[in-house]
Amino acid sequence: MPESSADLTWKPLRLLTFYRVILAGLLTVLYFTIGDQTMLGIEQPALYRLTCLSYLLFSLLAGFTARLRRPGYRLQTISQVLVDIGAITLLIFASGGPSSGLGILLIISVATGSILLPGRMAFLFAAVAAIALMGEQFYGSLQPGIERSVSYTQTGLLGLMLFATAGLTLLLVRRIRDSEALARQRGIDIASLGKLNEHIVQRLQAGIIVVDHNHNIRLMNDTARKLLDYQYSVEDQPLENISRPLYKQLMAWRKSSQHEPALLKGNASSNILPHFTPMGTGDGVGVMIFLEDTAVMEKQAQQVKLASLGRLTASIAHEIRNPLGAISHATQLLSEDNALANGDRRLMTIIGDNTARVNDIVENILELSRPGTAVPQTVLLKDWLARFADEFSHSGLCTPEQIRCSVDPEDMEIHMDPSQLHQVVWNLCQNSIHHADNDIPLQLTLAGSYAVGSRTPHLDIMDNGPGIDSDMADKIFEPFFTTRSSGTGLGLYIAREICESNQTHLEYLPAAQGGSCFRITFPVNKRLPVASFAQA
Repeated sequence: MPESSADLTWKPLRLLTFYRVILAGLLTVLYFTIGDQTMLGIEQPALYRLTCLSYLLFSLLAGFTARLRRPGYRLQTISQVLVDIGAITLLIFASGGPSSGLGILLIISVATGSILLPGRMAFLFAAVAAIALMGEQFYGSLQPGIERSVSYTQTGLLGLMLFATAGLTLLLVRRIRDSEALARQRGIDIASLGKLNEHIVQRLQAGIIVVDHNHNIRLMNDTARKLLDYQYSVEDQPLENISRPLYKQLMAWRKSSQHEPALLKGNASSNILPHFTPMGTGDGVGVMIFLEDTAVMEKQAQQVKLASLGRLTASIAHEIRNPLGAISHATQLLSEDNALANGDRRLMTIIGDNTARVNDIVENILELSRPGTAVPQTVLLKDWLARFADEFSHSGLCTPEQIRCSVDPEDMEIHMDPSQLHQVVWNLCQNSIHHADNDIPLQLTLAGSYAVGSRTPHLDIMDNGPGIDSDMADKIFEPFFTTRSSGTGLGLYIAREICESNQTHLEYLPAAQGGSCFRITFPVNKRLPVASFAQA
């Protein structure tokens, strides 16, 4: 945790008290052990002893007050520095003057005072110390019975050194504080930049994974979590535990940088194309992995293609409907003529059927240019399927025995616009009937369940028909692709677009025992209140 400015202020003062205790203790110990071999207290032993013991006691008391931060910082600093100057001056007097060598301690006291209270107070401390020295020298020269070498020149030079120390220390402190302020600002800028970079990485459309030289994950953004369908903590997790196929591709890339990445299966609606970039670190070479969702790129390409198609069709759709309406009307009038031959009536039927087919194509194209707004709601799937099966079986397209519904668990909820879900499922069931094998009784199965190991609900629409050839399975959702002579090729495309507008995904799954299976994968269940619908 970064230290506050108050902590940074009191910390040097506590260091000063620690230094003072050591100094006072050392002067006391030296005097009582080898005092006769030094100049300590040589002129006034009693004064020296009293001053040392008092100074040591004051040092201990100052340590406690600095720890308690009472009284205030400024008062403590001024009083402690002044006591330092007074005590050291008395020790100098008791030891025979500046020639004892204790004058250097005054320089240290002035320097510490200049650090703790920079500015005019620094020169005040220097002035007080210089005056104390001059007073000690003058008073010592007046003492009877004491012979000492009086040198006002040496005392004056020491006083100048005190002022020089105060000035240099003040300049040094200002430079240090400017450097600290600059470093603090740079730290704030770096922290802000780090947060900005983290925000950008987390919001990128591409998945980002950073692994170290041991292949442990150091960073994984939200997009990568969604693509790999992994929502747990990944810090220091091995990449192999998150996605073994991706780990294998990383190892192949490490062996050869020319390795061409292959598509990986991500979540239910994505195919991932990884890219690897080396990152140098202090303890090895890490790797940044970019995960691109090819489904998104394909969708963007599809949108570009459909945008041009939409501009073209929107401009001519209404123009087509006008002559188409005239042809249909004329055909109906001609078919009412009783004198019309049977062969001509057959031709009129062909004209009417193809006119209706062209009209269906125009209606589907107009529907593409005017997509409805989805209003997703939470639906209890079991009840919804029961209503849908009843309506579909009574439409005459199949019998009630030919459509079966199952939901596991029975209280499973989905989130989608119920009317648009009705349109999609109706279209898929209708397709199954149109492509059914006439030799085998049709059987439709609508099964809802959760994906294995997750809370992602899906609905499977299955039939026992001939299925779809594997070479055509990738094309069935393209617009205008159809295998029926009377089909428009827009039904499945519109169904997928409706699903995408509801944040759901429609895909084709080949059935293991023949037939077809279309799966609608819904968003993860958020347990919203269940909506009640009178109709599907």
